[in-house]
Amino acid sequence: MPDDFDVIVVGAGPAGSVAALTLAQSGKRVALIERGPFPGSKNMYGGVIYPRILDQIIPDWWLEAPVQRWITRRSTMIMTDTRALNIDFRTEAWGHPPYNGATAYRPDFDNWLAGKAVEAGAELICSTTVTALLHDAKGHVSGVSTDRPEGDLSAGIVVACDGVNSFLAKQEGLYGEVDAANYTLGVKETLALPKHVIDERFGVRANEGVDIEIVGCTGNVNGGGFIYTNLDTIAVGLVLKLPKLAAQKRRPEELLAAMKQHSAVAPLVEGAELKEYSAHLIPEAGYKMIPTLAGNGLLVAGDAAALCLAAGIWLEGVNFAMASGMYAGQTAIEAIDSGDTSVEGLRGYRKRLEATFVLKDHKKLRRAPALVLSDRVQHGYPEMANAIAERMFRVDNPDPKPGVRHILKQERKRAGMRWIDMARDTWAGFRSFG
Repeated sequence: MPDDFDVIVVGAGPAGSVAALTLAQSGKRVALIERGPFPGSKNMYGGVIYPRILDQIIPDWWLEAPVQRWITRRSTMIMTDTRALNIDFRTEAWGHPPYNGATAYRPDFDNWLAGKAVEAGAELICSTTVTALLHDAKGHVSGVSTDRPEGDLSAGIVVACDGVNSFLAKQEGLYGEVDAANYTLGVKETLALPKHVIDERFGVRANEGVDIEIVGCTGNVNGGGFIYTNLDTIAVGLVLKLPKLAAQKRRPEELLAAMKQHSAVAPLVEGAELKEYSAHLIPEAGYKMIPTLAGNGLLVAGDAAALCLAAGIWLEGVNFAMASGMYAGQTAIEAIDSGDTSVEGLRGYRKRLEATFVLKDHKKLRRAPALVLSDRVQHGYPEMANAIAERMFRVDNPDPKPGVRHILKQERKRAGMRWIDMARDTWAGFRSFG
């Protein structure tokens, strides 16, 4: 009997929807299965979408994509309990095509992207949970079982885009042992403010947006913080390293409340109304935690493949998800047309990822997550950087101004930072970012 579909894509997030869109545009019979009532219904997201990959899939996508604001200002805040040093960059160029980044509500964005796959011919099946992979006599993946009556569906290839800790990839043995140290917990509040208030507080106009990334804001827990502007809400949140979070007694919402009370953040959120609180597990360890990406009749993409880049300067995920979905779709087309859906016939997927930014960036920055989440970067350097800035800008008349080298030497000692450790971190940073 013929298969129900050529390809079944599990999960209608950015990776799954782009995979389904790519397949449908080539005329393949594709099912896009989503366990939520609609694509994006269960997603938590507090970040920026970098949509450049859409140029290859949806011409002039910016004319219709449900974007809140275009990011024209990017700030990095280095914080201690009572101080904050801000590095701020803005450009008018990012407010015009080709846009660099945008804020968007994930329910809106994911639903729109899945809708493009449906327009191209994909069949969207919502409120359906995939419970297991099916296998043929050779042991190759041949479809999925679902929680619907008579819910088995057959296909030559399954693309697993089922999120962090992919159940399907684990069932097929593509994941090794799970290590909690490779994950962070993301917590986010969506806070409502009138648009004109956001414009004034963040120094933007029209649909310009701001992306603020924060280090040193998570107390004794290693991690980071963020503030992003939507049209009439702001997203404020933290990412917290799981082992450190488990080792202390404060809950994530307490840590978030403390950051909101900081003198550098409180004026930005004052008077805002809480609209949503959500949490989500994030694959944070980069290249070292990427699973085997293909099996016999199975491809893994997006968060299911741990394709999330957390490298301090760059905090990206949706762009990697969309790109991996596109390359998974292209590989599936190639395999179906050749009649070989085995792991050998799907080798082109890894090759495509390695030839593009998806794995090139992950490989280049493979040391960055450990460096960024280290104790010195999280606690030592923020204290030292803020102390140096305060000393340099403080006027101590009638005392003469100290030299920069003198200030650096004193504050390095006060922060307990050794030259040898600073040299090692500088070298690690150069190897990652150089």
